[in-house]
Amino acid sequence: MLRSLLVAMVCLTIASCGFALRGSYNLPDEVDKVSLTSFDPYGELTRQMRNALRQHKVDLVSPSKEVANIHLLGESNSEQTLSLYQNSRVAEKEFRYVARYRVTVPDKGSYTYNTTLSRNFLDNPLTALAKSVEEDKLVAEMRTEATRQIMRQLSQLKGDIAEFERQQAEQAAMETLEQDETPTKPDVIIETRQTETNTAQ
Repeated sequence: MLRSLLVAMVCLTIASCGFALRGSYNLPDEVDKVSLTSFDPYGELTRQMRNALRQHKVDLVSPSKEVANIHLLGESNSEQTLSLYQNSRVAEKEFRYVARYRVTVPDKGSYTYNTTLSRNFLDNPLTALAKSVEEDKLVAEMRTEATRQIMRQLSQLKGDIAEFERQQAEQAAMETLEQDETPTKPDVIIETRQTETNTAQ
């Protein structure tokens, strides 16, 4: 019985602190049904995003004005030299991967995000073929991690929507206030009376 009580207490503690398993995201209701469009509909990033959304029970539908849309704007990778060998050959590089996307929620705004990852890479000039394979593997790993980051950012979309709605409410309140403060011109009624003059014969 004591063991059962301890297990129950641990479960309650985990539930109350908001603990979630790795890879589990509490997505807002606004993205429980979305359309996914992309700069490259058949690219690896698009495929991984589609799989991640389905894994988290997001209903993927055709684009329409009534549902939210996730549009992958693009991805890019670059590198820069961090250190050199004594013979001036590149010794270490930094790879940077950037994925950009936009989320549009009907009547609740459009939000553009990007996720950036960087990794260090040792460059061995004597193993050019192995280096190329390792670079491709590194980019693939960064793309997979970028997909996870996008899912985490989607789970925080509720805060951005709340901020958008707050700004919209403030703007509407200011417009109403300005209309109330606009002075109105009084109505001026001008009456024209005709005076008849009688002429004595």
